[in-house]
Amino acid sequence: MSRRELREQIFKMLFRIEFHESEELTEQMELFLEEGERSKEDETYIQQKYAKIAEKIEEIDAAINEKAKGWKTGRMGKVDLSILRLAVYEIRYDEEIPTGVAINEAVE
Repeated sequence: MSRRELREQIFKMLFRIEFHESEELTEQMELFLEEGERSKEDETYIQQKYAKIAEKIEEIDAAINEKAKGWKTGRMGKVDLSILRLAVYEIRYDEEIPTGVAINEAVE
């Protein structure tokens, strides 16, 4: 899979955070991985990056809430919030992804 396709897969898993309790997310990851055909390498990448983002959700949401004017994460659309979370993680914490790429992918 390309980086863009992997990012889309991670986005889809992040989107599930909004609809499931944290205790259910391990099972959701298992179900998610059963749904598609991916290489073991891609599955490992998706799982690891998702786990890193999920671990920092509170920090990411705090950063979003700090900068957002008139909108807090609880009021944002679920799709938009998932995109923002992924972009903020890549900008702040993922040294492999250049900031410009993270911004461009979020806009796309």
